[in-house]
Amino acid sequence: MNRLSANFVLGYHGCDEAVARHLLDGGTFQSSRNDYDWLGWGIYFWEANPRRGLDFAKEAMGRKGTKIKRPAVVGAAIDLGKCLDLTTMDGIGMVQIGYRSLVATLADAGKELPVNQDRLRRQLDCAVLQRLHEVYEEAGNQFDSVRGIFAEGAPAYPGAAFDAKTHVQIAVRNPDCIKGVFRVPDHHLQGWKPD
Repeated sequence: MNRLSANFVLGYHGCDEAVARHLLDGGTFQSSRNDYDWLGWGIYFWEANPRRGLDFAKEAMGRKGTKIKRPAVVGAAIDLGKCLDLTTMDGIGMVQIGYRSLVATLADAGKELPVNQDRLRRQLDCAVLQRLHEVYEEAGNQFDSVRGIFAEGAPAYPGAAFDAKTHVQIAVRNPDCIKGVFRVPDHHLQGWKPD
């Protein structure tokens, strides 16, 4: 993939307060490996969106089996490296290659294609991304990160084409791309209010 955009971004990771302390003390991030992860396996961040990271942690508290007891968010300076950028035509073209490869591989094995359950649980998308990573790695390459835009939530206002929780999400596959972790200042977690 060509590097056609800036490579360093600030990402925000929603987590439990104990995990945030661990990360700020130099601990390592854990890669998500759910079969429904939108961008495939990786360490997930919200680009330039600390409030959405914190919202995620708060929302996760209400889910069955959650480990989040006290929601928190940490920031990270991320070098996207060799990024599969799904905001570009090249990135989407590569995902289409991954899809065709997955269809052929599963057909040969007599298996069914996974199905996305809803907008949040995306088994098909995860399987396609994971297959693309396999194909790319078999060719001697590796993506360091994956980046995508996701429309999420209710319309921002009646009749809006903007959704309230739309965001850019990043899955970091190569932990060496995380160059530093920082505490998010409280004022970055408060909403904008007109003067």
